[in-house]
This record gives sequence, structure tokens and C-alpha cells, in this order.
Amino acid sequence: MATEAQFNKTRQRTSKQQKNRTKASKFPVAGIRGPIPLHANIEKRELTITRPDDWHLHLRDGDLLEAVVSHSARQFGRAIVMPNLRPPVTTTSAAVAYRKSILKALPTNSDFTPLMTLYLTDATSPDEIKLARESGVIFAVKMYPAGATTNSQDGVTDLFGKCLPVLEEMVKQNMPLLVHGEVTDHEVDVFDREKTYIDTVLKPLIQKFPQLKVVMEHVTTMDAVRFVESCNEDADIWSAYICKDLSQQLLPHSIFFSTEIPCFKEDCSHIITAFQYSKEKSTAIVAAVTSGSKRFFLGTDSAPHERRRKESSCGCAGIYNAPVALSLYAKVFEEAGALDKLEAFTSFNGPDFYGLPRNTSKITLMKSSWKVPESYPYESGDIIPMFAGETLEWLPYSA
Repeated sequence: MATEAQFNKTRQRTSKQQKNRTKASKFPVAGIRGPIPLHANIEKRELTITRPDDWHLHLRDGDLLEAVVSHSARQFGRAIVMPNLRPPVTTTSAAVAYRKSILKALPTNSDFTPLMTLYLTDATSPDEIKLARESGVIFAVKMYPAGATTNSQDGVTDLFGKCLPVLEEMVKQNMPLLVHGEVTDHEVDVFDREKTYIDTVLKPLIQKFPQLKVVMEHVTTMDAVRFVESCNEDADIWSAYICKDLSQQLLPHSIFFSTEIPCFKEDCSHIITAFQYSKEKSTAIVAAVTSGSKRFFLGTDSAPHERRRKESSCGCAGIYNAPVALSLYAKVFEEAGALDKLEAFTSFNGPDFYGLPRNTSKITLMKSSWKVPESYPYESGDIIPMFAGETLEWLPYSA
């Protein structure tokens, strides 16, 4: 913990930097505005933690990539980058090329590391999994049920048939499978699609491949939380592998948005998915994320879209939360009386699951009010962030 003199010096330096950014209204590379500090009601308190990683991030491509990548790079050391571009990243060569585009778009002197993924299709071959592992830059394979979300039309339709050889090779290569846990059957109520996925796909999958490392992404129901929590790590049965190798990512918007969000034009930028989160579900998710369990780790699912694509008759699902995610997680852990468990959730559990070293650099969260920009303009339009125009209580900055 810094002394009061050190704190004041740091606060003055940070405030001056933020004022300069606000005055310029642009980041050096991304061309978008940063957080707007407010100097009223500042508590003299800060929390320094190991730099976090984001284990579920959408960076898009083209000028949208250039507009958003600096927000993640400022706060996170690494990120698992989703492959649902158009066309999707289905081969090792495509993933390597996408990685080069990300590195090129990063701010000068940034040490942010993109961890690439492959987009699983019915046509993916076992040889592609071998190439992915040998590349040294691909760390997981993403499975989208066909038609489930943005750019998922090329996703899996026959997991236990056409994809069976690929799953076998993934076990051999110790390659994690990241699952979008939602069935697409229109006969299934939207509020039951995650539970149905667990019962009809995930449980049979892990029974068939008990050594397959699986991440169940963007958890939205108590059923999913209980599914992982019910596993006994010491049990000498197949459920031991669930507990050991099935992890969940918790999203800032799954914690904060606990009621239905109507799709009016002025707030369509906050539409997440086909279903939202009840207060009861949010309570279960908060309890899980703040429990200290090693089976839960940070994945923002930050998903930027240009404003006009959100505010339309068929708005795209997803929320752009990269600029505010750490602030929101800190608030959740603080209100749960669990700030001592924040670092493990943000910085330790993820790399431990993937078998990667923990980051050595630090980041500090200052208890200092700041206003989220109303939008982030870029060449093709503008992006509306989560909690646009609102005041948050924790301000992250590099230690």
C-alpha cells in the first residue's frame, strides 16, 4: 500500500495524464477518448494487483479493431481472442495472420499478447489441431452452435459425429475447447437454452471425453453455476475431470444487468443476448465469482459493434465493456466483502487453467470517481460502451 505522499503524487500524475487525454479527446493510436476523471468525493484508497488477463474478448477486425484494441491493452496483459470474424478464423494460417493484424494495431510500446483461437466447424480436421498446437500462438478451439450468435452461421451442427476425430485430437494435444453454451432449437424457451445445452451436449461431451479441457463461456444461469460447483475435485470418477478442467467465465454484464432490457432505439447498445439475467441468477453468479473458487475466472466477452448496427430493427447482440470491466469487477467484489479474492479471479485462475505463467507486471485500481464517455468515435462511426455517461467508483491505471 502506498504512503499518503506517494498516493497524492500518483493521483496528481494520473489526473494530469487523464486531463491531457480528455483535452486531446483521443488516444494516440486508437483515436478514441479515455475515462473522464471526477475529483469530487475521492477516497484515499487504492488496490494493486497482478495485471489481469481477459479470457474471452472480441476485437473484430479492420478499423473497428484499431478503435478498440487499446482499451484492452491498457488494462490486460493477455486475452483469448474470439475467432468469429467474417469469414471466420478456421485455420492456423488465418489465426497467425489475424494475430499480426492485432499486433500491428496495438499502441506503441504495448506488451499486450493476443492468444489466438480456431473456429470449430464440421469440416475442421485433426491435422489442423496439430498445426494449431505447433504454431505456439493458438491456445484454444471455439465451438459455436450454428446460428447461435454473431457470425456463427459456420458453426457446429454435428458435434458427436463429424467433429469426433477433432475432439479426440484435442485431447491428445491438450487443447481446450471453449463452448458457447446455448442450444439453437426454437422449440426450447430462450430462458432454458443454457440448461438444455448442459443436459444434452455438455454432460455427454465430458462423459465421452473426460480428459478434454472445457471452458463454459458467458455463464448466465444458476444451472451452469451449480453444474461446476457440484463437482467433487477429489472424486475418483469422471466428474473429477469436470471439476479439474471445466471452468467458467463470468462477465460484467451478467452481474450488473439483472432485469430485462427493452430494445428501444436509445438504449439498444445495451442489448446482450436473446435472454437477460434475473436478480436471482445474478445473485448466484456473484456468489460464484466472489467465492474464491479456482474454477471461475475473468472473461469479459467485450463485443464492440458500430452504433448503427446496434440501434437497428435487428440489433447485434453483445456489449462493449472493455473500458469499464475492471472497474465493475472491483465494485462487485467490494460490495461482496471479497476484495481479497479479486486478484485470483482476475489474474491467477485463468493462466493456471491454461498452463501459462502468471503476469509479473501490476495494475492499480484507485477508489476515484470517473465518468464513462458517452461514446468512442472512430473512422466508421462510434461505439457505445457499457454504462455510457455514468460515473464509476474504481479507476484502473498501470502501477
